[in-house]
Amino acid sequence: MKIVALNTWGGRAGKDKLLEFFARHKDVDVFCLQEIWAAPYEHLDGHMAGGRPMDHTQIMVYGLQDITAAMPEYEVYFHPHHADNYGLVLLVRRGLAVTNVGELFVYKHKGHVPEGDIGNHARNIQHATIMHDGKQITVVNFHGLWNGKGKGDSEDRLVQSDAIINFLKGLTTPYVLCGDFNLLPDTKSILKFETFGARNLIKEYGITSTRTRLYDKYDKAEQFADYAFVSNDVSVRGFSILPDEVSDHAPLYLDIE
Repeated sequence: MKIVALNTWGGRAGKDKLLEFFARHKDVDVFCLQEIWAAPYEHLDGHMAGGRPMDHTQIMVYGLQDITAAMPEYEVYFHPHHADNYGLVLLVRRGLAVTNVGELFVYKHKGHVPEGDIGNHARNIQHATIMHDGKQITVVNFHGLWNGKGKGDSEDRLVQSDAIINFLKGLTTPYVLCGDFNLLPDTKSILKFETFGARNLIKEYGITSTRTRLYDKYDKAEQFADYAFVSNDVSVRGFSILPDEVSDHAPLYLDIE
């Protein structure tokens, strides 16, 4: 099974670039996508979102519809975490049996309206249990809390990690957890997953950055955001950062048996 995780940056690198990326990687079984829009929030134009003013002219505000139209070979699962039109998307190749799909809010609650920076909205995980070659695996897609204060630990982020781990504890299948965690590698929030027993593939494979040249912060310490964790019963054939520059985040590529 081939899995790609990508924070799409709301399509700010260009709609054509993003859709061409999907066309180049039609051999992928599951895409875990973050920052997907289904409609504009024009009343929020100019408001701070993730440390910068929101500008709808730069965003693929109908990204869900554009991607769905370009990817007829995939089932599309959308779970918003800010109002009804912004959040997480799982694309699962048609023909793979999805036996369960859902979400769990791990920061605040569904419908939470943040004060100040809109980036401080509620956060959820999106999960799908998939039958592949006669075996089940649960794929978990995540976009972690942005609090406007960098990617270090905070009480909310520690609680967020605990909530995800509690979900993983309840699984009866092997799992892959991936996405944009908005965390640095040496945080307690990341260490919690490793202590729990999840394999941190970013660390295991010596990945030195998960950002592209489109990222406008040059501090080496800030070159991390995206992670992939797997349970110990997952056999990993390969893990890498793809070279495609279709976002300020690099796509994570995972090949598992």
